[in-house]
Formats: sequence, structure tokens, C-alpha cells
Amino acid sequence: MSNIAIPPGFHPVRPDRIFPAKKHDAYKTREQLPDPTACLHCHAVFSQGHWTWNSIPDNANYTICPACHRENDRCPAGIVTLTGPFFAVHRSEIMGLLRNEELCARQHDPLKRIMSVEHQDGGVIVTTTDTHLARAIGEAIHHAYRGDFQLHYNPEEEILRVHWAR
Repeated sequence: MSNIAIPPGFHPVRPDRIFPAKKHDAYKTREQLPDPTACLHCHAVFSQGHWTWNSIPDNANYTICPACHRENDRCPAGIVTLTGPFFAVHRSEIMGLLRNEELCARQHDPLKRIMSVEHQDGGVIVTTTDTHLARAIGEAIHHAYRGDFQLHYNPEEEILRVHWAR
């Protein structure tokens, strides 16, 4: 018998235990793309492990980037809802801030884009191709104008819902 003390609550891992498979995200590239690869739709270039806005080299391979894939399928990663009487009065300022936030994010990462802006009942619903962009938009508006700011991530749908109201 061994004289090594086993800490309380320790359970050794059985080699025959089956772990559940990670959920597959259809919009993430499964394998490493050949370098360089360009998007057929937006002309972003995948080079050295990430997407950029460089010029397309002559020897480039072609595919559809994850952001264009999401846009084609109309399957957003983020939904930002902006509502309230303050929003109705300051709509143009807030929409300008929203566009500036997207422009800044898109310059650094071509996969961060606004898919659509829908005006509904005194509010706006903005869909994005990236959860981080949706969060950044919500945080920028909240930082500038305060108000009620809520985030909700649904792991089953892999979508971030951002709600801001004032």
C-alpha cells in the first residue's frame, strides 16, 4: 500500500471516460488556410495567421471569410438594441458613435463588421459579425451617454445580445 496522502475531493481521471465534444462553430475556419488567402467578397487577405486589409498577392488562394459567410447566411454573432426617449432625441449622434466604433474595429480586424441596422419603433437593432464588436459598441455608447446597459450571452446560439436604453 502506498503512503502518499490523497487530498480530499480528488478523483482520478479514468482513461475510458468519454468527454463531450466541443460544439462546432460553422463560421470558424476548421483548418489553417494556405498563406496567402483572399476573400472572394470583401477582398480581405488571410496572411501570417490573421485577416488583414492588405492588397491581394498574385499567388493568393480564394475562399469566403467568416464575416462574409455570416453576412450571406444572415446569422449574426451580436445583436445590439438601442432604445428609449433619449436615443430618439440623440439618434444621429449615437449612430455616429456606433459607426466610428465599427470603423476603428474594422481597420484592425476585417472580421468585425456591422451586418445591418434596422430602425424599429423609436429604436434601432444592429447586428454584427463579431461578439466583441457588439460589446464594444454597447460599452462605447454606455461610456458616452450612460443609461441602462445589459449584456446577455447565449452559449447555445453563440450570440451576444446587448441592450442599451435611456
